[in-house]
Amino acid sequence: MTIQEAQDKIDQWIKKYGVRYFNELTNMALLTEEVGELARIIARKYGEQSFKESDKEKKLDEEIADVLFVLICIANQTGVNLTDALTKSLDKKTKRDATRHQNNEKLK
Repeated sequence: MTIQEAQDKIDQWIKKYGVRYFNELTNMALLTEEVGELARIIARKYGEQSFKESDKEKKLDEEIADVLFVLICIANQTGVNLTDALTKSLDKKTKRDATRHQNNEKLK
């Protein structure tokens, strides 16, 4: 699925099952909540925290997908074409960081 296909599919889903998009502020709060859930799994799986019983059923891929879903909702409702935005972002980073990371002794 392309990014544009994902944006279209989520827009169709919202219109069919979600009635309408939550407002932008609500979606920003939901995005923050979903990122927190992702952070919780990362902290337990890759960090030093141990899993609580309630965390053991959580799956990393599902939490990442939840973040992506809400992020796409925000893009859709604010008119952002994520394909274009990501292309521009990668171009900007490529120009800015062409040699920066290669010359970073900490990464060697």
